[in-house]
Amino acid sequence: MNKSPNQITRTLHLTHRVGFWEGISYLLLLFVAMPLKYAMNIPEAVRWIGMLHGFLFVAFMVMLYYSLMTKALSLKVVIRAFLLSLIPFGTFYLSFDKSVN
Repeated sequence: MNKSPNQITRTLHLTHRVGFWEGISYLLLLFVAMPLKYAMNIPEAVRWIGMLHGFLFVAFMVMLYYSLMTKALSLKVVIRAFLLSLIPFGTFYLSFDKSVN
């Protein structure tokens, strides 16, 4: 499934945005919700932020898959993006510039 350069640019932009917000939600989960749960006995924070993070993580995986299927990203870049999404602050190092494909 090949797309025009404009559609590829939009796909990369959306993938980058979803990855950014997934990274923000991961940091909120680790550095806000978890301390609230364990230091202040407020488990609701983990429940809500964890649910948001789970949704954004799945959305990011779907966008990576879509980017791979439309050939907006190479398999190498998709694997790198997936691995970086598992590391705190990792998604902020992603670059979906066409030159990295």
